[in-house]
Amino acid sequence: MSGRRRFIVSSRSIRDGYASYDGPQHHHMARVLRLRSGDEVMLIDEQGRRHLGVIDQVTQEWTAVRLTETLEASQFPDAPAITVIQGLPKGEKIELVLQKGTELGVSEFSIFRADRSVPKLAGDKLQARQERWNRIVAEAARQSERFDQPTVAWHPSAAAAAAGAANAELKLLLWERGAPTPLRELLEGMPRPARIAIAIGPEGGFEPGEAEAFSFWGFTPVTLGERILRTETAALAMTAIVQYKWGDI
Repeated sequence: MSGRRRFIVSSRSIRDGYASYDGPQHHHMARVLRLRSGDEVMLIDEQGRRHLGVIDQVTQEWTAVRLTETLEASQFPDAPAITVIQGLPKGEKIELVLQKGTELGVSEFSIFRADRSVPKLAGDKLQARQERWNRIVAEAARQSERFDQPTVAWHPSAAAAAAGAANAELKLLLWERGAPTPLRELLEGMPRPARIAIAIGPEGGFEPGEAEAFSFWGFTPVTLGERILRTETAALAMTAIVQYKWGDI
């Protein structure tokens, strides 16, 4: 099973034992990967089911896959669902976080307008940026052959972003002020949580009021040590650490 190419599929695209692809996914399969009839693939739908199949036909417009076996989601152990709550940084840094975070297995990106965020997004500009963010995670999910695609949400403030992660079992706030707990010490001996939320500020970090908002929603201030990391580095480092401890790295 490990040698099969893996793709995301909508259950609505599966009929009578076949799945079909057109558009960018067809282009990726047929033109980029050069898959042909007889090649074995694995498809995963939005309910976590894994469908084993064989490419049946490749035309100019679409690729058809004949399904041979379906494995229910309950057969596979789940890694923690990771939400990265990222204060909007300058330039293209957020795109790096989205792309590499997707490769590392982030389940959800929650981007918010922090007090120290320089970009001002609203209206059509925000909508265009959100569409681009979704394209970035979709492409990164395809490239890394993930079984799912992360969601990308926008929040107008730190308080709104913190409230949106209320159901996370482990909530981490990367905060260098005060007396934060070293992340290594906090995670020592902790049982695997089902959902993890990681909050990262933009350049310059959080304002005190924002940190208080996260604390109100149960976030624990932590530190990665004496070095101060760039915002995009911090998000990826935190993700890699929790994935190594509890996930699939």
